[in-house]
Amino acid sequence: MSTKAKAAAWEVREGPNGIKLPIYMDNHATTPVDPRVLEEMMPYFADRFGNAASRNHAFGWVAEEAVETARERIAKLIGATSKEIIFTSGATESNNLAIKGVAEMYREKGNHIITAVTEHKAVLDTCKRLEKYGCRVTYLPVEKDGLLDLDDLKRAFDDKTILVTVMAANNEIGVLQPMEEIGQLCRERGVILHSDATQAVGKMPVDVNQQGIDLMSISAHKMYGPKGVGALYVRRRNPRVQLAPVIDGGGHERGMRSGTLNVPGIVGLGKACAIATDDMPKEACHLAGLRNRLKDKIVARLDQVYINGSMEHRLPGNLNISFAYVEGESLLFTTWRCPVDRPAPRQHWSRPTC
Repeated sequence: MSTKAKAAAWEVREGPNGIKLPIYMDNHATTPVDPRVLEEMMPYFADRFGNAASRNHAFGWVAEEAVETARERIAKLIGATSKEIIFTSGATESNNLAIKGVAEMYREKGNHIITAVTEHKAVLDTCKRLEKYGCRVTYLPVEKDGLLDLDDLKRAFDDKTILVTVMAANNEIGVLQPMEEIGQLCRERGVILHSDATQAVGKMPVDVNQQGIDLMSISAHKMYGPKGVGALYVRRRNPRVQLAPVIDGGGHERGMRSGTLNVPGIVGLGKACAIATDDMPKEACHLAGLRNRLKDKIVARLDQVYINGSMEHRLPGNLNISFAYVEGESLLFTTWRCPVDRPAPRQHWSRPTC
């Protein structure tokens, strides 16, 4: 069946106990915008439509103030300062800016980058592009539980290593890498650490100083904010990280990312971070309980069910399961019309956290 036909057949309907169907359970792909986020964004589409770079009139001042408030909210969530937050169009752009920016800025120091085979395409494809321009990239394997072997990482360093890029939380199996230990290894060797924390920020505690992270990518739409906006954390001291820009034309965002700022989207990202700051501890416990209950019921009722990745080091809202002798594509095709009490498409299990 074509995508157009599937979309035409899809409709929101009411199920048992007033539950809206179908149930969306793929929050690693995207999340709905929290109503509180949307409410805060709306004025910046109309009455407060100014350009944040217009600093000679009130419309620009209002927009700039909203942008700076968002910076402060993001910084608070991750243990940074507002001056360390650079706005982008999303985590893919943030990853590109971080990795390519370091490769160009520190090319005289070295050309070696270390990453993992389980990274998002936004990291892997960026590294592959840099290999064409003379960078050496080491792609580390992961253990059976999805985690990096720190001894493998230690052996991968050499005197030309300038960057390690490892995602904090995996976008498929939800495992949490030992960022604090990785940060310590990088700090001891004077190597910059970048983390694609798209799946982690807003869902689990993240502290860039405690974990030794120098660059970190963030996306709004993975945490109940709008699509098309994200941020890159760039450490300003101990050490001060410098980046060569990927986009030129205006010198916005401290010269690191030119382009008119998406003020409504930035406001939404800031509000989503503020909500996460307040709600995350309680919601994480609630989600972990639901996740474990779901796992126990599936395992009790079905044979040959396998949990992918570490259950000990995992996002609270993630459960990634394999069923013996069942291919993922076949499972998706047979269950897309009936998502209740069936394995979810892409085998992701999660629940809105706001």
